[in-house]
Amino acid sequence: MPYHYLKTQRALAATLQRIEKAIYTPLAELQTEAWITPEPVPFAERQSGRHATIALSQSWGKLWDCAWFHFTGQVPEQAAGQAVVLLVDLSGEACVVDASGDPLQGLTTVSSEFDYSLGRPGKHVFPLTNRAQGGESIDLWADAGCNDLFGRYQDSGTLKEAHVALFHEELYHLYYDFEVLHELMTKLSPDTARQQRILFALSQADGELVEYTSEEASRARAILAPELAKSGGTPSLRLSAIGHAHIDLAWLWPIRETIRKGARTFSTALALLDRYPDYIFGASQPQLYQWMKDYYPQLFQRIAPKVAEGRWETQGAMWVEPDTNISGGEALVRQIIYGKRFFREEFGTEPKMLWLPDVFGYSGALPQILKKAGVDYFLTIKLSWNTYNVFPHHTFYWQGIDGSRVLAHMPPEGTYNSSAAPRALLAAEKNFADKAISEYSTLLFGIGDGGGGPGVEHLERLAREKNLAGLPPVKQEPIETFFERIATDTDDYGTWVGELYLEKHQGTYTTQARNKRFNRKLELALRELEFAAVLAARTPGYTYPTTELDAIWKEVLLYQFHDILPGSSITRVYDESLARYAQLSNQVQDLTHQARATLLKQPEDTTGAVTLFNSLSWERQQWLQVEGAWRHVTVPALGYVSLEQASNGDAKDVGAQLEASANVLQNDKLRVQFAPDGSIQSIFDKDLQREVLESGAYGNRLALYHDEGDAWDFSIQYDEQTPHYFKLEEMSVRVNGPQAIAEQHYRFGQSTLQQRIILTAGSPRLDFVTHVDWQENHTMLRTSFPLAVNASEATCDIQFGSIKRPTHRNTSWDMARYEICAHKWIDLSQWDHGVALLNDCKYGHKITQNTLDLNLLRSPSYPDPAADRAEHDFTYALYPHAGNHITGNVMRAGYELNVPIQYVQGEPQQGSSSVTSLAQVAAENVIIETIKKAEKGDDIIIRLYEASGSSTRTTLTVNVPIKAASSTNLLEAVEATLPVQDTHTIELDFNPFEIVTLRIQI
Repeated sequence: MPYHYLKTQRALAATLQRIEKAIYTPLAELQTEAWITPEPVPFAERQSGRHATIALSQSWGKLWDCAWFHFTGQVPEQAAGQAVVLLVDLSGEACVVDASGDPLQGLTTVSSEFDYSLGRPGKHVFPLTNRAQGGESIDLWADAGCNDLFGRYQDSGTLKEAHVALFHEELYHLYYDFEVLHELMTKLSPDTARQQRILFALSQADGELVEYTSEEASRARAILAPELAKSGGTPSLRLSAIGHAHIDLAWLWPIRETIRKGARTFSTALALLDRYPDYIFGASQPQLYQWMKDYYPQLFQRIAPKVAEGRWETQGAMWVEPDTNISGGEALVRQIIYGKRFFREEFGTEPKMLWLPDVFGYSGALPQILKKAGVDYFLTIKLSWNTYNVFPHHTFYWQGIDGSRVLAHMPPEGTYNSSAAPRALLAAEKNFADKAISEYSTLLFGIGDGGGGPGVEHLERLAREKNLAGLPPVKQEPIETFFERIATDTDDYGTWVGELYLEKHQGTYTTQARNKRFNRKLELALRELEFAAVLAARTPGYTYPTTELDAIWKEVLLYQFHDILPGSSITRVYDESLARYAQLSNQVQDLTHQARATLLKQPEDTTGAVTLFNSLSWERQQWLQVEGAWRHVTVPALGYVSLEQASNGDAKDVGAQLEASANVLQNDKLRVQFAPDGSIQSIFDKDLQREVLESGAYGNRLALYHDEGDAWDFSIQYDEQTPHYFKLEEMSVRVNGPQAIAEQHYRFGQSTLQQRIILTAGSPRLDFVTHVDWQENHTMLRTSFPLAVNASEATCDIQFGSIKRPTHRNTSWDMARYEICAHKWIDLSQWDHGVALLNDCKYGHKITQNTLDLNLLRSPSYPDPAADRAEHDFTYALYPHAGNHITGNVMRAGYELNVPIQYVQGEPQQGSSSVTSLAQVAAENVIIETIKKAEKGDDIIIRLYEASGSSTRTTLTVNVPIKAASSTNLLEAVEATLPVQDTHTIELDFNPFEIVTLRIQI
């Protein structure tokens, strides 16, 4: 062919489109009926909804409507001897089922929203027969939802396609031959011989296509075959690819739709595994598998054989893919316990990889949690989303706050929705930051977020790209196999120390505040329940509530999914989760009451008696109001005591220490002076004889910033505007027992705020007990405290320890951390003194020079237009102290705000003079986080951690005889037997921030 007959790239692209259109020839329209319901119904009830006969182009439902579609018809006689498919597009998602209702394959409208640079999400072809007889009856049922992958209403919910069609296999294969070579050609330089040879072959093949018949396609494929057969030389990079469907368990759709997305995705994966022998599929999140087991048991049973064959990878080690910024430390441990247990019991697998591709940043506590749970590898792609700085590695070691390291990898294409097209492979090679030191990288392909997973297009491309000249070779295999390979040669890998901070989505530390509050309260309530149940289990007739606890924990872990707890889902998700949170809270409270009741005398024998419970691992002395009367009490560590025995003073002893006047609150520790607008203009520390606030600055000004962000993000420049402030309408002061209280009432726009600012005798903690009726739009509410402290770093509470973060903006990395996540406290200290800001349910903080700033509420309108327009209750507290956060006991102060002493009616069975303490730790910097029954057996599990960042030797004393003790990993597998002194005492060694788990037989 002369050179001037070479086709242009544009002409060849047009040919590719014509080939695609010729693959299917519609022959006959299917008859379509539907039974429409507002919510899903099972197969057995498929005809229970509103019946309709649906014609093409007719709308069948509104957003989130459900329907069972029944397609009937006949294969035309002219199709005899040929392959036949059904083409179905009902402007939504659907799952085709067999005669018993078992899912066969998922369908997705071709109009679905998606990032089309990554591929086309539509799945509208259902294979019927490879060789028709002609005249066969068609009788097909499909469970449908009137929504696309991302919860959008597409094409007015119309039936766009319902046809019997011929499938022209040779044109199908030609399409992918042509597509792969055409795209590869566009990525190569015109100066290369490879590009010119491909252009020449495509032009020749194009010349064969006139009528687009199978015979023409065969001739064209023969022309392209030599170019597809050209393999690369010795590669410098090899790609490991796995099919995947990242399924958000809730996001722009409710949880009920996720269950159906799982069935569509998993049935499609199983069908394609049977068709493509090289295909390896992977799926994470045991919660999703559990739903399949519950709702689609026959589908679930088909997964295990594929796992056993090595064709289906059980990915990740956690129950769901949770947010790791906000979830508590023990919750992250339970994610792994329940996640690994499910995969082990159902499939016999033991995942060694944490699979969190889409989570919004990763706590520095995670590497230790992973290593102590037998998880050696970590995968994400999310840091490729950074706004200001390019993360410097794709393969690296990630080192946590305690020094533990896991081998981490980020697929360099920067997506878990890869098209698997030549552009994807070349992007992976181009972007791979560590290609100088590693020859291996990964590719995660398929349609994700809304589910669906890989389609035939991904697998057809990969079949042609295994070792295609011009591309890095690619092999489909489990990602754990990839990790095992790269773990053998690690000397040159870099190390990243501390948290993996995502320079994006900082709004998720605050959005949907009620869910965050429920999560914090439930995590702590479950802690109380498990401790009470361990105490109660020593009494006859009580059974530890294992079944109930497992169910509650799993649901709490579900709501920690990275689009639920962070606040980035639609209204319905929060309506439903808040209702369930309330029910779970009541259930936990009832179970805790039942456990404590076994420790007490019968009510009729203890009229007026009260017992106090303290689940923290140190003795506590404080003022407590019990049924209207104030008592100063001492409650033992991890124990309980009668109020009579605990009391060592009443409120009349402290009256002279307190003052509550028009603009001053005062106790023996602090003198607080208010400004006319209700903010605080002075806090004088009497012990240290110094001012707490910066000179001339005001604390607790309730500032309102315009916030045009969505649920995920708000502008880094938000504080360059002059804020508005809540306006003080009324303030009153009073003394109530040992407390000096200022009560303030504020208003702004349509919102009101009430605060009780409280000083308690003997305590340097200044509490701000707050109730807000929040009705603002696109507004952010913050409080701040400019401090008389000079420090270049702040210390922030995270799971099982703390992390230091800069207070300055020296570098772009510092600047990008304009909002940070902390749990119970954040502290700013210089050598001699410091100040901590405590809270009981908040997470978003800002540290600028000497100012501690707390994000209280936001009100974005997407994806939930009603986000946080509601009533809120929360408490934060300012806590001045001598020395740094360690000598100032900030860790304990944070726990004490969050875990109040609790009391119940009744007297301990041992009598009113008894004091019961289960255990004590000698070292102040070692905290017992969890006491629970072992997952297997009746032994007690005690989980402790070192909280200050120092090497520590200490003793744990258990106040009941110990038969045997051992140290375990986080999965409670015994690692070493521990000697017990005098049947009660165990000597322990801790590295900085180390988590230690003990198994105690008593």
